[in-house]
Amino acid sequence: MQLRMNYMTANQAAFQAMLKLEDSVKKLGLDPVLYELIKIRSSQINGCAYCVDMHTADLRKMGESERRINLIAVWREAPQFTAKERAALALAEAVVRIADAGVPQDVYDEARRHFSEGEYIAIVMAVNAIGSWNRIAISTGMFPGCFDKETAQA
Repeated sequence: MQLRMNYMTANQAAFQAMLKLEDSVKKLGLDPVLYELIKIRSSQINGCAYCVDMHTADLRKMGESERRINLIAVWREAPQFTAKERAALALAEAVVRIADAGVPQDVYDEARRHFSEGEYIAIVMAVNAIGSWNRIAISTGMFPGCFDKETAQA
């Protein structure tokens, strides 16, 4: 694998805009663990190995169990996730796959049982932000470890 370009230096204005978006979403009040779950599941669906690797590492640093991290991709079949997390993950999946069926009414209703209007929009914005990061990473050829010195020299 080879990195196509370093997006951070290729267009500083674009990089700064993404950092501002990320900073704005962080300030919307989502629980940090929930935010990481959303980032990981969205990145799994979008096929971004770099982001899955980064955010699973972030979740580990937050003290999350390996079991829950390993089960994010199959959260529907895993009892380790709360009803609130399930509602957020279902909404995140629907937003990532928006072209397939929009956000079905049952997904919306379950999300609203657990989240205020503001929190609902915060989840949508979290999906939008990680989706943008995923598209940058995939289109520029990023992969886990691509910025590590030892990986770059291999």
